[in-house]
Amino acid sequence: MRTEVHFEEGGFWALKPEWNDLVHRSCCDTLFLTWEWQSTWWKHLGEGNLLLLGFRHGDDGRLVGIAPLFRTGDGNGRTVLYMIGCRDVSDYLDVIAEAGQEEAVYEALLDYLEDEGLEWDLLDLCNIPQGSQTFVRLREKAESRGYQTLVEVEDVCPIIPLPETWDEYLMSIDGKQRHEIRRKLRKADAADTRFIIVGPDDDLQAEMETFIDLHQKSTPEKDAFMDAQMQSFFFEVAQVLQDRGWLQLAFVEMYGDKTAGLLNFDYGDAILVYNSGYDPAKLRHLSPGIVVTSRCIEYAISLGRRKFDFLRGDEVYKYRFGAEDTEVRRLLVAKPGVELKVAC
Repeated sequence: MRTEVHFEEGGFWALKPEWNDLVHRSCCDTLFLTWEWQSTWWKHLGEGNLLLLGFRHGDDGRLVGIAPLFRTGDGNGRTVLYMIGCRDVSDYLDVIAEAGQEEAVYEALLDYLEDEGLEWDLLDLCNIPQGSQTFVRLREKAESRGYQTLVEVEDVCPIIPLPETWDEYLMSIDGKQRHEIRRKLRKADAADTRFIIVGPDDDLQAEMETFIDLHQKSTPEKDAFMDAQMQSFFFEVAQVLQDRGWLQLAFVEMYGDKTAGLLNFDYGDAILVYNSGYDPAKLRHLSPGIVVTSRCIEYAISLGRRKFDFLRGDEVYKYRFGAEDTEVRRLLVAKPGVELKVAC
C-alpha cells in the first residue's frame, strides 16, 4: 500500500479524477463524501491544516482509500485530527475505502500517523454510518497498537423505506397519521396550493435566497446558524450539486406565496432531507411544513427512490411519517496518556 499526502487545497484537484469512483466502490457511498461536497466544505468552512491522505494498491496503483482530514487545536491543549466535513453540516462521514480493502486502508492510515512524525493527540471521526467497518475494525487495529479508543452513538438518522406507490406508503403508517396527512393535503389543495421543484432553468440564486429567508424565520436557532459564512457555503454547494443533478429544492406555494421549503439531495436510491424552512407567521393553519414533506415523499416514490432519509435528528414529526432509526457513531482514537473524551 502506497500513501500519498496532500497538505494543500490542490490535493483535491489531484485526487478529483478518481475520488467519486472510489466513493461509489465503498460500503458507505454517500453524497457527503463526494469530491463536490468535501472540496466545497473545505473552501468555506475548513480551518487548521489540511491533511488529505490517498492510499494506493501496491500492485496496480489504483486509489483504494482516502482519509480526508484536517488538523487543529481543540481549545483544551490537544491537537486533533478531524474528518473534513465534521461540523453540523455533514450528516454521514467516514474514511473512504474500497469494499474489501478496508483493513489495508486502516493499517496504512495508522502507519502514517505512527511513522511520519505528525503532531497529533486525538483522532476524532464523527458521523460514521452504522454499516461502516471503521468504528469496529479501525478501533481494533488502533487498540492493538496501544492507542485508547472510544465509540459512542452520536445521533440517529430516521429513514422511511419507500414502497412502490403512494397508496402503499400511506397504508404503511399509523392510521391516525394517515388520516391527518390526507386531511391536510385536501385542505391545502383547496387553498390554491402548488408544489414546486426548482429546475435547472430557474434562478437558483433567487430560489436559495427564498429558502434561506424561510429557514431563518423558522426558529431563532436556525437564524443564528445561518450566518454569513454558512450562507456562502449553502449558496455554493447548492449550485455545485445542481450542476451534478443532485439538488432537489422544493417549495409549497399557497395563495401565490412560498410558505415552506425543503432543501433535499437526490443521490443514489435516496432522497436526503438536508434542511427545511417555513414562515410560522404565514398560513400556519394550512400546515405548509407537513404539506411540503408529504409531497416530497410522494415525489420520491414517483421517481422510484427506495429511501427517504431525514438525516440526523430525532424530531417527533419524522416518526409520524413512518421513519425508522439508523445510527451514526463517533470513533475517538487517542495516544496513551491523552484524555479521551469528545473533542468539541
